[in-house]
Amino acid sequence: GGSGMDQYIGGIEHAILHLLYARFWTKVMRDLGLVKVDEPFTRLLTQGMVLNHIYSRRTAKGGKDYFWPKDVEHVLDGAGKIVGARLIHPAESGDGLLPVGTAIDYEGVGTMSKSKNNGVDPQELIEKYGADTARLYTMFTSPPELTLEWNDSAVEGSSRFLRRVWGFGSKLSTMDMEAVGPSVARAASLKDLEFGKHAKALRLEIHGVLKQVDYDYQRMQYNTVVSGAMKMLNALEGYKALEDAGAQVALIEGFSILLRVLYPATPHLTHVLWQELGYAGTLGELLDAPWPKVDPDALKQDEIELMLQVNGKLRGAIRVSADADKATIEQVALANPEAQKYLQGAAPKKVIVVPGRLVNIVV
Repeated sequence: GGSGMDQYIGGIEHAILHLLYARFWTKVMRDLGLVKVDEPFTRLLTQGMVLNHIYSRRTAKGGKDYFWPKDVEHVLDGAGKIVGARLIHPAESGDGLLPVGTAIDYEGVGTMSKSKNNGVDPQELIEKYGADTARLYTMFTSPPELTLEWNDSAVEGSSRFLRRVWGFGSKLSTMDMEAVGPSVARAASLKDLEFGKHAKALRLEIHGVLKQVDYDYQRMQYNTVVSGAMKMLNALEGYKALEDAGAQVALIEGFSILLRVLYPATPHLTHVLWQELGYAGTLGELLDAPWPKVDPDALKQDEIELMLQVNGKLRGAIRVSADADKATIEQVALANPEAQKYLQGAAPKKVIVVPGRLVNIVV
């Protein structure tokens, strides 16, 4: 009877019954001295409903039949607006079997429900794409508290992304994970490694996104977790440098972070990749593996890029060391070919440096 539950997640249509009863009985038990808490749940997330198209037809007797979206196609007007629907497969109805081409009423988009025949059977999705795709799609397509309009072709997008993750894992499996694996496991040895320019850029991107994803998981904004995972995969796929051990470690560390970030959403695929790539040997089973920590060293930049402006108009960019002083930044800016073009040998009127952002040369 110490404390209530941390988190309650329920659909909006459950709020009146389940939630109300849970609160009512908590207060009854509190008054009877059985528990000390006032409220059963610390936090509430009311998830949105899943929507789909609704198709119906009045029967001769005045009843109403509903038809599965897969048996129907839309009838559009000249402007491409949906004005009705017709059967593309024969369908059972109160008036007997209706032939292909029968006109059907289109009722717009509404909540999926058994009574309206507009649900999607997860089993069909699982057979076609696997459970991970179905899970990823529902988490990714909309913030959890908003309604989600079901879209079959968008499911295909989630499937393509997971195939890319799998493909990248296959590419990594050809590397000598045994040689570089242990140095990923022991965070200390990451500190001793000399990372080259490309490896540093990769770690900056991966750890920068991890920081965001970490925050999103905590506030249950799962849809942006997946876009973060996509950014990570893009960075890993675009990474060309494999010249030394440090470069390989950055890659292997990056993929271990991506797998852990995706694990709550797509446990099956990530578990298999984790096993096959040998991460389990150094970091333990994925289920028990530590959640990846943002490495503050990875977020430090040796070099930063500043926008270069001439008279307030963007004319390019310069790269300077992260701890460069104002005089050094001015020097680099004035030596830039773009700046020289506008200065034509004259001295600038003034040079304005906005630290970490831009240099503006007034000519």
